[in-house]
Amino acid sequence: MAEQFSLRLPKGTKERLQELADATGRTKAFLAQDAIERYLELESWQIKAIQEGLKAVDEGKIVSLENIKEEWKLK
Repeated sequence: MAEQFSLRLPKGTKERLQELADATGRTKAFLAQDAIERYLELESWQIKAIQEGLKAVDEGKIVSLENIKEEWKLK
């Protein structure tokens, strides 16, 4: 079930949102909801990856730069 949520946008952002809504035949609400969902997906993925990386470091599961260079035959 959807819930009401309101926020203040700078005038220019609101105008751009309206222009995009007009061009796509979508509502401003649809576009805003879609943008928020995409942002949350991306940010959640990044935070999870960072947390997993930090956990791996804490557990000593790391590869040295020298090993990487050797593996990739880099100088």
